[in-house]
Amino acid sequence: MSDPTAHHVGITVSDLDRAVDFYAEVFGLDVVAEFSVGGEAFADAVDAAGASASFAHLAADGIRLELVEYDPEGEPMPERSLDRPGATHLGLGVDDVAAFHDGLADDVETLSEPRTTESGTTILFVRDPDGNLIEVLDA
Repeated sequence: MSDPTAHHVGITVSDLDRAVDFYAEVFGLDVVAEFSVGGEAFADAVDAAGASASFAHLAADGIRLELVEYDPEGEPMPERSLDRPGATHLGLGVDDVAAFHDGLADDVETLSEPRTTESGTTILFVRDPDGNLIEVLDA
């Protein structure tokens, strides 16, 4: 058995171009690869009959963020809530969470103002255009 290594974090989105724009504008992430995949083997592997998908990989300081748009698109997930079993989120560190928050465009949804937890870490959760949660914390 081989030792696993981290390859990417994947997020399914409804509009790939809109998602790429969001992650580039809000977090300054750069696209490092774009590609499409289809065919029977892919559809079988992702357990979605007849599926094909378009992908964008973005560089996030050692983590590759994979944004994927499926065709056909499945049903949207209910609004994400962090306290539900199976909930996921992407965590990205910044130098100053408060300054990051102050620089956000008005249309970027947050769960709250930045908060410093009892562990001493300042955190802020934002939603991408599809409602996926991103934790922003002091790096």
